[in-house]
Amino acid sequence: MKTIKSILIATTLICASLVSTLSAQEAQAQKHEFKVAVGDSVMIKRECTKYLTGETPSVWVWDKVHVVRQLGTKRFPDGVLLMNIYSWVCEDCLIPVNEHAQEEADKAATEQAADREKYEAQSQTEREAEAEKAEAERRARKAAADKAAAEQAAAEKAEAERVAAEQAEAEKAAAAAVAAKAAADQAAAEEAARKAAEEEAARKAAEEQAAAEEAAKAARGPQGDSIHSKQDFRHHYDRFTIGVRGGAASLMHNAEKGNWTCGGNAVLDLQYAHYWTKDGRPVDLGLIVGLGIGYMQSGLAANDSTAFTKANVDYTVIAKNIKETDHQIQLEVPLMFSLIHQSGLFFNVGPKFMIPVYTPFNQTANQDETHISAYFPEYGVTVVDNEVTGKYTGQQPTGQNGIQFNVNVMLTAEIGYEWILKSGNSLGLGAYANYSVFNTFKNTTSSEGLFNLTAPTDDSKAILDVQSATKTYANKLGYFDAGIKLAYHFNFPKKRQFKDSKLF
Repeated sequence: MKTIKSILIATTLICASLVSTLSAQEAQAQKHEFKVAVGDSVMIKRECTKYLTGETPSVWVWDKVHVVRQLGTKRFPDGVLLMNIYSWVCEDCLIPVNEHAQEEADKAATEQAADREKYEAQSQTEREAEAEKAEAERRARKAAADKAAAEQAAAEKAEAERVAAEQAEAEKAAAAAVAAKAAADQAAAEEAARKAAEEEAARKAAEEQAAAEEAAKAARGPQGDSIHSKQDFRHHYDRFTIGVRGGAASLMHNAEKGNWTCGGNAVLDLQYAHYWTKDGRPVDLGLIVGLGIGYMQSGLAANDSTAFTKANVDYTVIAKNIKETDHQIQLEVPLMFSLIHQSGLFFNVGPKFMIPVYTPFNQTANQDETHISAYFPEYGVTVVDNEVTGKYTGQQPTGQNGIQFNVNVMLTAEIGYEWILKSGNSLGLGAYANYSVFNTFKNTTSSEGLFNLTAPTDDSKAILDVQSATKTYANKLGYFDAGIKLAYHFNFPKKRQFKDSKLF
C-alpha cells in the first residue's frame, strides 16, 4: 500500500507539472498565430471535409503528415498545395505536426486531471483497479496506435509507390510527347525547307524566263513579242502569207558560145502553211504550199563566126558584141518544210516546181562589126557586105517565144526573222535561193549558129537574122535566183486541244 501511495503521489505531482506546462504552452500558442511555409510538415484537421476544388478527402488523408509544396495560385490565392496528394486546402484546415502533439498532451493532461479527481473520490482498491484498467487501456491504445501507424506506413509506402509509378508513366508519356513533337517539328521544318526551295527555284525560273523574254524583246526591237506570246498558238495554227521577193536571176545555159550574164527577177508569192506545236518545244514545225507568179530576165554576150552554103554560094558571117536578153514569165509551186523558233527566227526548205509560161527574147548586134562575105565558086569571086550578099542592118527579132515549154524542179531555201504585230499577225524579212536540179528542156532545132541568112533573089536582097541562142544551140537549160523576201503573215490559231496546256 505504501508503494501504491507513493506512485499515486508521484503521478499527481507529474500531472500537476504537466498541467502547468500545458497551460503555459497554450498561452504561448495563443500569442503566436500559426503561418504555413513551403516545406513545413502539417496534418489536415478532421473538421476539413472538402478540398478547395470541392472533392472530399480520403479517410487516410487526416492521419498522414503532408509537406507544403506551394502557397497560393491565381485560382486559389489563399490556398495551400500539399505535395503527396497534390490538392489545394484552406490554410485554416492545417495544423503543424508539433501543434498536434501539443493537443495530444493537453488531452492527456485533462484526462489525468479527471483521473486524479476520480482517484481522490474512490477508495484505494478502486484506484488500484482503475490504475490497472487504465494501464490496460493504455496498452490497448498503444497497440492500436502502433497498428494504425503500421497501417499508415504501409498505406504511405503503397501511395508513394503508386505516385512514383504514375510519375514515371507521366515522365515516359512526356518524353514520348516531346519526341513526337520534335519529330513533327523536324518534319514541318523539312517541309518548310522543301517548299522554300521550290518557291526559290520557281522564283529564279520566273526571273530567268522574264530576263530571257526581256532580252529577246530587246533583240527583236520595237515589235517585241513572239507569235506564241501574242496568241494562243500552242496547239497548231495556220497562216496565209502574201510575199514579194526579188534579186539576181539567170538561165544556166549549157552552150559553147557566148558568156551568159546574170539578170534579175521579181516574184509575188501566195502561200498557205500549217504548223504543229508541242509544250516545252521552242520550235514549231510547219508545211508550206502555195503559188508564185514572177518575171525574170538574163543576158548573153557573144562573138560568132558562122560559115554555110546556100544556092551554091559559100557565105561567111562574122559578128562581134552580140547581146541577147532572155525574158521569162513563170509559175512556181512550192512544197517546203518550215521551222519557226520562239525567238522569231525561221527556216524554210524543200522542193519547188517552176514552169516558164512565156519566154520572149531580143538581140542586138553591132552593125559596124557584123560582116557578110560570099564566095561564088562559079566565078571565083568573093563579095563582102554587098547587096548581092546581103548586109546586116540591125533587125531585132523581139517578142518571139525563144524557149520551149519545160518544167524545172528546184531546191529552195529561205531563212530570216519575223516580228509579231499588235494585231497578232507577223511581218517577216529574209533571204532566199532557188537552184534548178532538174528540167525537161530539150533543144530540137539544128545547131547552125546564131545567124539565119535568106539568100537573095532577083526581086530581093539577102536578109540576115540573128537567132535566139537557147533556141539555136543550147542543149541544157537550168535556172538560179537569189535575193531578199518580204512577207506579211495572217495568223489563224486553232482552239487548244488540251485544257491544261501551257502556252509560251
